[in-house]
Amino acid sequence: MNNFGKNLALWVIIGLLLVALFNLFQQPSGNSGRDGIPYSTFLADVQGGQISEVTIKGRNITAVRKDGRTLSTYAPGDPNLVDKLDKSGVVIKAAPMDDGSPSLLNILISWFPMLLLIGVWIFFMRQMQGGGGKAMGFGKSKARLLTERSGRVTFGDVAGIEEAKQELEEVVEFLRDPQKFQRLGGKIPKGVLLVGPPGTGKTLLARAIAGEANVPFFTISGSDFVEMFVGVGASRVRDMFEQGKKNAPCIIFIDEIDAVGRHRGAGLGGGNDEREQTLNQLLVEMDGFEANEGVILIAATNRPDVLDPALLRPGRFDRQVVVPNPDVLGREMILKVHMKKVPLAPDVDAKVIARGTPGFSGADLANLVNEAALLAARKNKRLVTMAEFEDAKDKVMMGAERRSMVMTEDEKALTAYHEAGHALVALSVPKHDPLHKVTIIPRGRALGVTMSLPERDKYGYSKVELTSKLAMMFGGRVAEELIFGEDNVTTGAGNDIQQATGLARSMVTEYGFSDKLGPLRYSANEEEVFLGHSVTQQKNMSDQTADLIDSEVRSLISDAEITARKVLTERKADLEKIAEALLEYENLSGEDINSLLRGEDIVRPSPDDPPVGAARKSSVPTSGKKSRDSGKDTGGMEPEPQPGT
Repeated sequence: MNNFGKNLALWVIIGLLLVALFNLFQQPSGNSGRDGIPYSTFLADVQGGQISEVTIKGRNITAVRKDGRTLSTYAPGDPNLVDKLDKSGVVIKAAPMDDGSPSLLNILISWFPMLLLIGVWIFFMRQMQGGGGKAMGFGKSKARLLTERSGRVTFGDVAGIEEAKQELEEVVEFLRDPQKFQRLGGKIPKGVLLVGPPGTGKTLLARAIAGEANVPFFTISGSDFVEMFVGVGASRVRDMFEQGKKNAPCIIFIDEIDAVGRHRGAGLGGGNDEREQTLNQLLVEMDGFEANEGVILIAATNRPDVLDPALLRPGRFDRQVVVPNPDVLGREMILKVHMKKVPLAPDVDAKVIARGTPGFSGADLANLVNEAALLAARKNKRLVTMAEFEDAKDKVMMGAERRSMVMTEDEKALTAYHEAGHALVALSVPKHDPLHKVTIIPRGRALGVTMSLPERDKYGYSKVELTSKLAMMFGGRVAEELIFGEDNVTTGAGNDIQQATGLARSMVTEYGFSDKLGPLRYSANEEEVFLGHSVTQQKNMSDQTADLIDSEVRSLISDAEITARKVLTERKADLEKIAEALLEYENLSGEDINSLLRGEDIVRPSPDDPPVGAARKSSVPTSGKKSRDSGKDTGGMEPEPQPGT
């Protein structure tokens, strides 16, 4: 950019100099002190004897008066002019006329605008070439050859996804020693597709392959193929594979391949979509008439459902490697990898943290360790303790604490009873996940949060578990009704109602938990609008069925509300205990609440160093408004709508 600015400034200066030169030569030479007069006046001066000398140049006459003044005029065709001058005793001089041929300077001045435009065009074209884009080279591949000398990633840096790592280690081993597999008739796989949720380590696996394999590694994003010009994508695919063939054996990694490999004929583009031309070329290059021996294509996506089936068949992507969220052992291994760079206190146990973070991806765990280190740094600690990891886990799951948010005493009391209702119902209904923590300190967008965590990784839920979850969601609203009256129920349960309605509808339309509708799926196409196989949602049920679905959803919601009301009515004294404890301590763990319900006192360590869940007296200022719940499996309160919004 600096060279561009310097070159542009140079051209501007040259242009200004040429313009100044042009203006300079446009000034009439020798005209200083010369007066232009009519021809009749000139004749009168001649006859009056006031002219001493005349220079005739064609019809242009320059005269010198006897007083020294110089005059100029234009003479018509007067054949007697010379006689008149001679009779008056005027010295007559003659000069030849210009032949009309333009001088070099005049040619340059007349052609200057065109030359300037041509020069500017050449300048910008050179800039495009120097910028790496190469003028008229839009079809060149944007694949970059990865050469990581510093920050090199190997398979030793990848943990928690052992099956996926083993599949890719085999590809690297094939590149290192192909004879080991070829002697038994094995062929090198042409493509490997990494599939999994965001943050599970797909791109990290690709970087590890680049670090392990001693072959050229090209990387490109799926969005780099499609540009503003038609045909650029297909041209870049061809150029990318040409580069690969020249450097074979090599690996080409396409990140987010769903940007270019989407199902043909889907969405709004139809058959003329530029992406389809790019995809067709990619299909031909991967498995067409020309062999691509030694070029292995690795791609990553978290949307395998929208990929074209022709792209997924063997011969193109021979292997589909699933990269799931890690289990408890995988999370422990991932935590240990990220903890290597953090000074840890002796009380930190990666196994305990792994058990308390079900559903976390590798990226979530990396963020957890980083947040714990930041919390310890804010406290000026030399080591990161277990307390920081617990606080960081709560921050990642429930959001950051907002201690500066002011609340009135009534709002704090209502929040305490709301969260106490969630907690008590969660402890009372069957097969509900154990209670992890309850807080009335505003976190993220939530005014208060009730968090439950499963004891182990779960891969499915029974009908009993889901109905218990529904009842827990209505515990907050029902508690408000019982304590403050039906007319004083607030909008704080809005997010609870939204989550409960969505869960109940999924139970009816997806999971087959309705006796009247049976095990049928009624929610097709809801996740495939535009990006998948259809442009709009399709209604695949009759009006009577839709009414029955609404009735079944309403029935599940009603039963959940009845269950919550029954629990809180029968255990109203326990509800009061939990709410009062929340008003006093503001944070309660699941163990604290169980001890409280057993009639035991809540024991806190020294207030100078309170652990997670310790009492924080008056940490939330009074007088203020509420916030919105963002926890996906929590009972949180929403704010009341402000007037005029």
